[in-house]
Amino acid sequence: MSVPDTQSTVAKAKLFLFTLLIACAALAGLFTYQYLQHDFETLDGKTYRWKGLEGQWIVVNYFAPWCAPCLREMPELAIFNSSLPEKTQLFAINYDPKSASELAEMTKEFNITIPVIVSSPDTKLPMKKPPYLPATFIIGPDGKVIDTIMGELTAAHLKQRLETLKGANE
Repeated sequence: MSVPDTQSTVAKAKLFLFTLLIACAALAGLFTYQYLQHDFETLDGKTYRWKGLEGQWIVVNYFAPWCAPCLREMPELAIFNSSLPEKTQLFAINYDPKSASELAEMTKEFNITIPVIVSSPDTKLPMKKPPYLPATFIIGPDGKVIDTIMGELTAAHLKQRLETLKGANE
């Protein structure tokens, strides 16, 4: 009588361990999938989720190499980026989708030193592509676009506009 009970117990233990193994594999897959998800990636390989940027002010500038005002404002954006206000990040994104290698060549050619988003079908931004350039979007700490600046800007103008917005949201 003890032999059948032992076989039954071993079978139940094997079934339990197999079920546990399947559950662990499914959870590991889910966590890996979640970890690999991102809303956008920059040319330097860093990935970002908008959820992870909550609480910060984000400035996104659309540009293109065929847009003379865009190229004129790049040094101004670099100045702004070198002394970012607290809890603020700046990103640029090319208006026309390019591969990472094309984008790297372009940023080198035009001496673009600010973080550049690699546009892909998976890129998620809280704004639509602007109708013309240059265009700069300011996203508040809640992740929503709160200001759009159409046209060329300076570092001083951008800093002043951000300070005004931050003051209005306190």
